[in-house]
Amino acid sequence: MLWGRCSLLGRVLLPLVDHEPWRQTRRHENLRAWDIDPAAGERLIEIFAALAAHAVAVDASLSAAELDALSLRVVADAATGKRDYELLAGLPDTFVDDRDGLAVNVFRLHAYRGEHYSLRLTRLSRELHHALLVLAERAPIRSPTCGDAFRRAAEAGLPQ
Repeated sequence: MLWGRCSLLGRVLLPLVDHEPWRQTRRHENLRAWDIDPAAGERLIEIFAALAAHAVAVDASLSAAELDALSLRVVADAATGKRDYELLAGLPDTFVDDRDGLAVNVFRLHAYRGEHYSLRLTRLSRELHHALLVLAERAPIRSPTCGDAFRRAAEAGLPQ
């Protein structure tokens, strides 16, 4: 259940950030400049968000229901502050969505291959950090949470 909620955060993040269409264009330009296919890069950003949220939730012993109270800024800080192996710790053995399992394995390959691939993860972590902060700054409340992002996604009609 916890991973499912974290995965949902990853899936709704970029569509919420892309409320301003120029943000997607800029992100795609960055990804291409880093020699990352935009579709593959965005999928890695999604799974990176899920991994960051999951790592923080596991560290704090949060349940799936308690994830809603987790601050987006804390997730953003985990995206750039935690090591790759810390993000991978505590993951479920199997994933309900095969796409998640595949994306986590791609993330693992990037983390373990090092060099150029590690640089990609560093760049993607910064992109994710920026996206989460943009989303947090747009919120009408002082310290927006994952639950606020889920509510905004539901209001925007994004798949839940």
